[in-house]
Amino acid sequence: MNPRISKQEVRQAIRTKLKALSQAEQRQASDSARGLLERQPLWNSASRILFYAPLAEELDVWPLFEDAVRAGKEAYLPRFFADADEKPLKRFQGRPEAADTPLKRGVNDRGGYGYVACAVKDLTKQLKKGRFGIREPIESCPEIALNRLDFVLVPGIAFDLQGRRLGRGKGYYDRLLAEVRGKTCGVAFDEQIVEQLPVEPHDIHVNCILTPTRWIEL
Repeated sequence: MNPRISKQEVRQAIRTKLKALSQAEQRQASDSARGLLERQPLWNSASRILFYAPLAEELDVWPLFEDAVRAGKEAYLPRFFADADEKPLKRFQGRPEAADTPLKRGVNDRGGYGYVACAVKDLTKQLKKGRFGIREPIESCPEIALNRLDFVLVPGIAFDLQGRRLGRGKGYYDRLLAEVRGKTCGVAFDEQIVEQLPVEPHDIHVNCILTPTRWIEL
């Protein structure tokens, strides 16, 4: 993909590819990706895992959640918090000493908006529909510091082979990933992998990428 193409153009191109996948193809691809992940040492050694609740067009990792709980792992999901300010990343007004990018300056300031990680043990009783129609933990689920997570499964619109991620344009996951110290894994259909994505200073790279046919450690 042409690196000079805009992020919005990449999003549109990837969404067109995903719409061409049938539900059966999506299910088969998701099954393959989950099986591939379960064979990876990074997955098997992780004890605190942050999942995501997949949307209809995202690769489905959901069945692994209960598998992880049964295996004795601690399983977490993101929960969104917000105040009246819902502007994208440029809204950060951080302290100069905090870091050297707009994202990382003020990233530990709980004002504004973003995601926190919350423990979930019962998917039938501890979930609600969140702000964007995404399943997320109810308020009583305990929060864990993001820097205590071992492994984070990261959704996205697209990833490239350098570990760059293209999200939905709000920067919520970039803010989350900036605080994570464990391994981060981009999860995507093969159709979502491109040679090179446009990059900005606040973009956070993932450590590995999972697709139905590939496991890439970076």
